[in-house]
Amino acid sequence: MTSTANAPASGGGRAAHPDHLGHVIFITAAAAMGGFLFGYDSSVINGAVVAIRDRFDVGSGTLAQVIAAALIGCAIGAATAGRIADRIGRIRCMQIAATLFTVSAIGSALPFALWDLAMWRVIGGFGIGMASVIGPAYIAEVSPAAYRGRLASFQQAAIVTGIAVSQLVNWGILNLADGDQRGEIGGLEAWQWMLGVMVIPAVLYGLMSFVIPESPRYLISVGRTEKAKDVLREVEGERIDTDARVAEIERAMHREHKSTFKDLLGGRFAFLPIVWIGIGLSVFQQLVGINVIFYYSSALWQSVGIDPSSSFLYSFTTSIINIIGTVIAMIFVDRLGRKPLALIGSVGMAISLGVAAWAFSFKEGTGDNITMPDTQGTVALVAAHSFVLFFALSWGVVVWVLLGEMFPNRIRAAALGVAASAQWIANWVITVTFPSLADWSLSGAYVIYAVFAALSIPFILMWVPETKGKALEEMG
Repeated sequence: MTSTANAPASGGGRAAHPDHLGHVIFITAAAAMGGFLFGYDSSVINGAVVAIRDRFDVGSGTLAQVIAAALIGCAIGAATAGRIADRIGRIRCMQIAATLFTVSAIGSALPFALWDLAMWRVIGGFGIGMASVIGPAYIAEVSPAAYRGRLASFQQAAIVTGIAVSQLVNWGILNLADGDQRGEIGGLEAWQWMLGVMVIPAVLYGLMSFVIPESPRYLISVGRTEKAKDVLREVEGERIDTDARVAEIERAMHREHKSTFKDLLGGRFAFLPIVWIGIGLSVFQQLVGINVIFYYSSALWQSVGIDPSSSFLYSFTTSIINIIGTVIAMIFVDRLGRKPLALIGSVGMAISLGVAAWAFSFKEGTGDNITMPDTQGTVALVAAHSFVLFFALSWGVVVWVLLGEMFPNRIRAAALGVAASAQWIANWVITVTFPSLADWSLSGAYVIYAVFAALSIPFILMWVPETKGKALEEMG
């Protein structure tokens, strides 16, 4: 599934008329609800980790497998969403994702054993994977060219907002349960409410999908040209030449090369060098340990002696920092360039992670009797927030921008698929290994992440191309 984002303009009148822009923003925001659910579902488990460990009496290794189970669904959903959307349409695909989110939320809130909790997380992960592909593609296909870049940023903004809201909801539920993650509220434990509340945005996403139009590109692909013209007038204004726009979309579709895995092969090391660079970007983005913060931060802070209510509050504040960093990246990615922003982030992350590793080395005690000196505890909190800020203002956004720009047209779709798969795999590795690493040495785990952040600096300097200001056709 591809978009018309790179099709050439066909003269004037391409920007939405002011009367239509508000409607286009509504359509984009509705589609970006998938991104919100992506962020929410990815991060909400953070508040339930300690309670799940206690409820089902499991060790770190088993717990990690349950937390990471969603990533299996993510990989499958992302790999299949494009074909599903090309066959049944973008809107139907959104509705399937919304259904999966809803079912996953209910099932995760009411598990009768650890294995079915893992199963519901896989189902929710499938919805995440679908939403991660469908949202950006749909937004690109319905956005007027003059506003496409700004409207495309809705997806990333929705993801980081979903992460923050999930932490705020978790904190609110914990307070209702008097600070006990297993405290009862209305017959259910607090952690069950945390996982179940996602039903609300999931149902809202499904309902909104019924009131937004199908992508004109899909409509043209299945021969519903008149309906496509109606949608084009709806999003770009009555004054556009719909016949010319339909012809333009058809030409773009006919020119497209359906890249395959074979197109990526070449050279002594199996893949083309540019494909390895894409894989490297994806892997480094995860190996710095960012998802440890979003999956485990509540458990992390409790493991160094901070009470549950405060640990949930810190998880929320890191999510707010994540939003601030994302906004900074959106402002500067086209002004400074991709490489300078990535380098700033790598240096900042390496320092922050190193400082956090130093602070965590002062952790003392075992079990429920764990303490850290006040000074080192404060340093660890500041370092963790600093790490999230530097990640969000750089690698959190820059990697996706680079992956969308750096590959030659003839291999872009297939190369993106390989890079995205590498990212899910690296995410899974970090997610399943952190609890065991933390049991071994929390400070040691952060040293490892700091080393990967430091290694990303020469990687950027030596191999990553700068794509700022270059047309996609220039990428050879």
